[in-house]
Amino acid sequence: MKDKKGIYYYPFADNKQIRMYVQESNNTIEFRLWKSEDPDLWEKHGWLPFEAVQAAIKMYDPKKGGGFDPSYVYDISLAKSVLQDSQKI
Repeated sequence: MKDKKGIYYYPFADNKQIRMYVQESNNTIEFRLWKSEDPDLWEKHGWLPFEAVQAAIKMYDPKKGGGFDPSYVYDISLAKSVLQDSQKI
């Protein structure tokens, strides 16, 4: 999907109030989260390169609870797919 902010997917399929925007820059995929209930989030946090996501995935411990699994929210396969689909339009 695409809007004025860019190309995005829904990291939580049942929650359309959260979007993950993706772009390709400097030969890497970058992510940026948007939440309708936190409009300042977009301005506070810039684009996050996939390399930083990979570091977060390594640090994530599901046994500690809380937060979210970065490998689920920052889905590289889905990001590549929506970027590829956007080029076909």
